Amino acid sequence: MTARVLVVDDVAINVKLLEAILTAEYFEVVTASNGVDALEVCARGQCDIVLLDVMMPGMDGFEVCRRLKQNPLTAQLPVIIVTALDQPSDRLKGLEAGADDFLTKPINELALITRVKSLVRLKALTDQWLLRAGLSSEIGLTDPFEGVIASGDHGTILLVEDKDSRRARITQSLVEAGHHVDVETDPQEALFRVIEGTHDLVIVSLDLADFDGLRLCSQIRSLERTRLLPILVIAQSDQTHRLVRGLDLGVNDYLMAPIDTNEMLARVRTQVRRHRFMERLRDSAHLTMEMAITDGLTGLHNRRYLERHLAGLVDQASQRQRPLSLLILDIDFFKQVNDTHGHDAGDDVLREFSRRIRRTVRSVDLVCRLGGEEFVVVMPDTDIRDAAMVGERIRERIASQPFLIEGGEEQIAITVSIGLAARTGGGDAQDTLLRRADDALYKAKREGRNRVSAAVA
Repeated sequence: MTARVLVVDDVAINVKLLEAILTAEYFEVVTASNGVDALEVCARGQCDIVLLDVMMPGMDGFEVCRRLKQNPLTAQLPVIIVTALDQPSDRLKGLEAGADDFLTKPINELALITRVKSLVRLKALTDQWLLRAGLSSEIGLTDPFEGVIASGDHGTILLVEDKDSRRARITQSLVEAGHHVDVETDPQEALFRVIEGTHDLVIVSLDLADFDGLRLCSQIRSLERTRLLPILVIAQSDQTHRLVRGLDLGVNDYLMAPIDTNEMLARVRTQVRRHRFMERLRDSAHLTMEMAITDGLTGLHNRRYLERHLAGLVDQASQRQRPLSLLILDIDFFKQVNDTHGHDAGDDVLREFSRRIRRTVRSVDLVCRLGGEEFVVVMPDTDIRDAAMVGERIRERIASQPFLIEGGEEQIAITVSIGLAARTGGGDAQDTLLRRADDALYKAKREGRNRVSAAVA
């Protein structure tokens, strides 16, 4: 996977070295020699990942990273700090600033490229979800960035570790930091717990006895339910190649033994936040898609959904030589309701009208609000005779009981006119079926309303 990498370093030879490594792997490289320029490149969306030096004049790399992570426009941009600093305190400072990783010079080329590819894949996935949820602000949904920090950094974590002493130390540190920790020593049981649970992170040891920890990571990644669940692995110093393989498989982050507690807590915090952001983003995308096909007032499917699915239902009925019928319903004199009682009363009527339709038809029937006071009911495997009976039941249910308006303080009588058409067996298209039902509806209105009229085949 190719991507545009921003290399930020004030030393030209360092820039050239990283540029050569990255271009050999077919990455596109852009450069900046100071923090201000780097922030501008990122704000313009001109990179997919940042390789950031720490020691630069003016603004150092830690501050650049902090500013990137505090800006909602760049908060999800992966940052790898690449520096000559090699003290644990420096690594912790970088991770607490929001960096996704901290690599010390001289750089291990394989580790660098693998980490870049891993983070680029994550960025691409995030961008896909952002694109799917792109209509959120336009339709008034909450910004997916909001609420992630407010939800807290305390997560539910599954620890898969069979070494007693290490398991105890990790659990104690995480619990003291406010996390809830589930512990599992059996990798197979761990997989079941991941599938059935609601964890924010899985921590997997790569030196489990009699089991390959990477296989568990692969299994977690292969399942739809756990595909977005962050995985952090614990590796020994002699397991570099296995770690690289893990990053290729989709592992999100890693810790090298012996574990630095503060580093572990910083990495865990980052993964928990990222998981909650992705969950919120996914929910936002699903809600956006749901709202695109749902009528906000009645909760029924809307005209867009009908147009997309009616053709498929008609084709399916035609191929199977099965009956299919369609009703168009129009509330009689609905304009008078709005003119006399106001639009709030009209909305009350539309909501109650929808509820009565849904209580009358089958769960397999498609009920849509066509627009205004017009509704459509599509009934698979239903011939014109049975459809007429359903239409009459709907008509009776609407007319038999007054509609409550203004919080139940008043009530008004409502009736409905219904036009009915059925597939004739001659390969009716959806437009033909709708037109015939619409013609039948106008016939019902001409004949006095509050009745069901069937189209002539």
